[in-house]
Amino acid sequence: MGPHAIVSYDDTPNDHDALMLGSILGEAGVRLTLAYVRHTTQVQRAREELEEHEAEALLERGASWLAHNEVERRVVVSASTGEGLKWLAEEEAADIVVFGSDYRTAAGHVAPGTSAQALLEGGRAAVAVAPANYRSDRAPRINTVGVLAGAGDEAAIETARGLAACFDATLVQVGRRVDLLVVGSRPEAPEGRVMISSQAHKMIEDASSPVLVLARGIPVVFEALIAA
Repeated sequence: MGPHAIVSYDDTPNDHDALMLGSILGEAGVRLTLAYVRHTTQVQRAREELEEHEAEALLERGASWLAHNEVERRVVVSASTGEGLKWLAEEEAADIVVFGSDYRTAAGHVAPGTSAQALLEGGRAAVAVAPANYRSDRAPRINTVGVLAGAGDEAAIETARGLAACFDATLVQVGRRVDLLVVGSRPEAPEGRVMISSQAHKMIEDASSPVLVLARGIPVVFEALIAA
């Protein structure tokens, strides 16, 4: 079975970027779940039922955008989107949580928003962030995969190789323009936790492609590697 990714979705334009990145990962054999985090519940039953219906309709629109009406959908109630998604990722043992960039981000740039930052600071699942306006290209191609890994970080290298194999892409050195950037956590991060260095922060800020940040020592194993 391939990896499992949760796509954060609330029907905003930047979350359509997350849908596009989720769709691309789906081509690499990743199973997708669309997730929407509600922040409150209503005391009155009629109003609660209305909000539940609206949340389900929102996720249905996301599934329609993906042209994948059978995709799994989850509604989570949490005061914090980041904490709600962190809980869901651990509950589902998800491999990746996918986000769009912060809503203020210029097109073609990557900037993790507050919710993504919550998972980049000690989360267990890998974090993928799409560039702003990634949705505008309805058929993005992954021809090159870059990797930023510290000494001995085999997890990031293995993941990058697996992605390159899935997309029949070239694995290239960081510093060149790439179509997907894989980033490892810093060496002192606890095993199985995401924590990135200042160098990685800078690389993400400079990126114009989707970024996948891994937990320390935990590769995401794609079907191409499983088959091999």
